[in-house]
Amino acid sequence: MNLKQLEAFVMIANNKSFSLTAKKLYLTQPTVSAYISKLEYELGEKLFYRTTKEVTLTEAGKKIYIYAKDIIELAEKIENAFKGSSEEGTRRMVISASSIPGTYLLPGILAEFSRTYPNVEMRVQESDSIGVMNDIREHRADLGFVGTATKDREISFMPFCKDELVLITPNNDRYRELKEKKLNLTWIEQEPWIMREDGSGTYKETLHVFEEMGIHSDQLHILARFNNTGAILLSVAQGSGITIVSRLAAQSAVDRGDVLDHPLGANGSYRWISIATSSTTPLTDTSRDMIKLVKKMYNC
Repeated sequence: MNLKQLEAFVMIANNKSFSLTAKKLYLTQPTVSAYISKLEYELGEKLFYRTTKEVTLTEAGKKIYIYAKDIIELAEKIENAFKGSSEEGTRRMVISASSIPGTYLLPGILAEFSRTYPNVEMRVQESDSIGVMNDIREHRADLGFVGTATKDREISFMPFCKDELVLITPNNDRYRELKEKKLNLTWIEQEPWIMREDGSGTYKETLHVFEEMGIHSDQLHILARFNNTGAILLSVAQGSGITIVSRLAAQSAVDRGDVLDHPLGANGSYRWISIATSSTTPLTDTSRDMIKLVKKMYNC
C-alpha cells in the first residue's frame, strides 16, 4: 500500500463519494477506483459497501480507517515540519511549459500567483508540447502548460484559454493584394513554408488545419523549421516564406506592420491552451492553488 491509496481511501470514507474524491484529488474516477481495488487486494478485505445511492465503510474498513487517518495526518505533519524549516515556509513548484503558453501567458499567471502566494518558489522549464507531456508523465514537473492535448491515460488536460491560429505572410504588395481580395486560401499550397518542430503543439494544430482544408502537408515546400516562434516571424517578415502561428505570438509583429495576418476560414481556427497534470498522482496543495488561480483568471 502507499500514501496515495490511503489518501483516497480516507477521503472517500469522509465524503462517501468516489466521484467527489476524484474531483478533489484532480484524478479520474477510474484511477481512484483502481487505488481502492488495489488496496482491498493487498489487505485482503472489502473496504466499502457501494450502492447507486451511497458509499459506506465495511467493518474492516472502519478498523482500517482509524489507522489510515492517523497515517495521513502524520504524513501532513512531516511535510509541514519541513516546510516550516525552510526559509519563511517556502513551498516549491516545478512547471513545464511549451513555448506559446510559456512566453505569452505564464509570466502574467506567475505574477498574479506570486502576489497571492508569496512564499512559493517556482521553477519553469521550457520544452515543446511533447516534452511537457513527458515531464508530467515521468513526474519531472508538477504542472504543464501546453498548446495541444492528446488522449493519454496518464495525463489530464484542463483547457483554460482559447487561442486563434492565423496564417502569417510577408507584408508586401503581393500578399496585401491576396488579403484584400479575400481569395480562397488554396494558393498557400504553392508557397514556401517556415514551420515549428515536430514536437510543437502549434505544428500539430497546423496539421489539423491542413487536414480540414484538404491540404497534404507532405507535398508542401518546407523551407525551414525552428523551435522558436520569434525566429519564424522574423523569417516571414524578411520574405522567406509563410507560416501558421498563434495570434498571441504574432499580434505584436502584425501591429507593427512587419507581417500580415490572414484568418483561417470565415470563422477562424482556434485551439485550446491547457494545464496538463498527472492522472496517476494526486496534486500537491501548491499545484491545486495554481489551478484555482488560473480558473479564476480565465473564468473557467
